[in-house]
Amino acid sequence: MMERPVPERPPRKQKKIHDDYDQDHHTLATATTASATISYSTDQGDASIASEVGMEVVMSSRSRDSTEMERESPMEQQKYQPHSFQAGKHTFTVDRRFSMVRLVGSGAYGVVISASDTEGEKNVAIKMVPKAFADEIDAKRILREIKLLKHFRHENIVSIIDMMPPNVSSLEDFNDVYLVTDLMETDLHRIIYSKQKLSTDHVQYFIYQVLRGLKYIHSCKVLHRDLKPSNLLVNSNCDLKICDFGLARGVDRATEDGRAETMLLTEYVVTRWYRAPEIMLACHEYSYPIDVWSVGCIFAELILRKPLFPGDDYIDQLTIISEKIGKLPEDDLDFVTSDKAKRFMRKLQNKPPMHFSLRFPGTPMDALDVLRKMLEIHPNKRIGVDEALKHPFFEPLHNPDDEPVSRRPFDFSFENDKLDRNRLRQLIWEEVGDFRPHALPAAQPRDKQT
Repeated sequence: MMERPVPERPPRKQKKIHDDYDQDHHTLATATTASATISYSTDQGDASIASEVGMEVVMSSRSRDSTEMERESPMEQQKYQPHSFQAGKHTFTVDRRFSMVRLVGSGAYGVVISASDTEGEKNVAIKMVPKAFADEIDAKRILREIKLLKHFRHENIVSIIDMMPPNVSSLEDFNDVYLVTDLMETDLHRIIYSKQKLSTDHVQYFIYQVLRGLKYIHSCKVLHRDLKPSNLLVNSNCDLKICDFGLARGVDRATEDGRAETMLLTEYVVTRWYRAPEIMLACHEYSYPIDVWSVGCIFAELILRKPLFPGDDYIDQLTIISEKIGKLPEDDLDFVTSDKAKRFMRKLQNKPPMHFSLRFPGTPMDALDVLRKMLEIHPNKRIGVDEALKHPFFEPLHNPDDEPVSRRPFDFSFENDKLDRNRLRQLIWEEVGDFRPHALPAAQPRDKQT
């Protein structure tokens, strides 16, 4: 297993996220198992990723509103020159500026490789989604994620760097979608289940970055809805980036969609162990607290090195939560809008809740305090992101001048349109055109070709 340098705890006065590191005493082992979705590991023989992305980054020196952060300009300085290569069983066709380093993994939602960017002089991750329009729901999630990643400008959110134009003659033949994003060595799931020791400083630093990124996401009026360790990418310097926004939702839409949507959420959104109680109880409304609950579950898992609420189904999940956090009194069931769900909650056994200090031995009291506040069952009593960032546990890292928010909410109105396969093809092709404007005319609908 390869070890990577980890930064020392930032000094309190300097409010640094990154500081000098001691390679002899602070290392983080990165797992080598490939993951198809977000874990972009590098080869063990590669040079440290620190040399690729720069390890000494002081975030306080970049405290301007993150919507003003620079993004790579469209790839219009030279003609698109495609070349093809094999990645496992799949053929990638991308710009010649990108050459394959290794296959990272493949799964139901695509194939991921690490690639060398000869112009950007860094390695990137390229994800190909073959037959992206075979399922309209999956295609809609791809479109949503592309639009969100283009909207976001934040150091703790993965960036979309480029998209590849399809090597086809007509829009109807457009099937494979390519996304070029930041390359990160590993993810929090791998770290948790490695044999590497994690200090309180590691836990503090990881959760702070999640909250910092989540503050920005929520300022865009967006709910992530699928926060879990495998959706938190990490590099050798312990920099963390949130990814996988395919299930994100606008907070206003979440309020308007009502019971039908929350029932759908119960089945599909957020791996069960990280679901907020209000989702599983099919509440008519849900909002920012659902993401905070997920952060609390991740926080606990970092300390325990195993899930806190490993339910087999949503009934088992709610039962475990009630046993560990405590049964809600009748007055606190006001947020539960379903009579059936209320009856279920009333029937739960009234067991003494767990003692956090016993369940998490050796954990500082201020860490337990903020964790307990993240895991309030009643969403209105759960700590908010801003309040959590100001909590004493994060005082060594918290800097209100370097926790940027967005000036613009994300516009979900495109989802109001009828998004059939043809419309989804058109919209995603237009997104490609924002990165590759000179390649856009290459794929017109057949009835417009001369």
